[in-house]
Amino acid sequence: MLNRSIDVMIADDHSLMREGLKQLLELEVNIDVVAQAGDGKEALSQALKYNPDVVLLDINMPKMNGIEVLRRFRDLGIESKVIMLTIHEDREYLFETMNMGANGYILKDSDANSLIKAIKSVNNGGTYIQPSIKSILSDRRTNIDKESNEELLKVKSLTNREYEVLTLIAEGLNNRKIAERLYISEKTVKNHVSSIFKKLEVNDRIQAAIFAFKTNIKKL
Repeated sequence: MLNRSIDVMIADDHSLMREGLKQLLELEVNIDVVAQAGDGKEALSQALKYNPDVVLLDINMPKMNGIEVLRRFRDLGIESKVIMLTIHEDREYLFETMNMGANGYILKDSDANSLIKAIKSVNNGGTYIQPSIKSILSDRRTNIDKESNEELLKVKSLTNREYEVLTLIAEGLNNRKIAERLYISEKTVKNHVSSIFKKLEVNDRIQAAIFAFKTNIKKL
């Protein structure tokens, strides 16, 4: 039995960008572009109308930028997964959207495989951060020694199993996939994830993944 198609909305103020993404995505089996938007207000109305599974959301748009759109999505209870389309210069915006619960981040000049991987990952409950964005994340450091010591203490507070779960969260795996990989129940994974969030003082999977990237966590 085939999986249900992933309904995608593209929100970008450049029509050529939208059309190019649409043509690219519709070559992929099980991905349908159900809506497009050329500005923030249209993105909001189209999301409410079509309830897409995944929204590709440009940060810089007229009328309402991507950050404001994401905030309104969350205020209105729109459950679509959101992947922020960004450029390297959007560093500060990137951190702001992280705190607002975006599910993924991908650069506009990324290849087709990365984009499709991102869509499928977030649709399945995982996260996706394009590898080349890691350098942007690691560059933003203030009071490095203090921050590093605090992060090290947080890492040391994790059990070996929690450490393993965190590395898999950083890979973008959802709870079911983590359970399969570690041969444990999904309920046990959920308990580990809750404990990890508490120990690292993060609110969601994307922030946990960011922490893993910043601290260069690797598998045991």
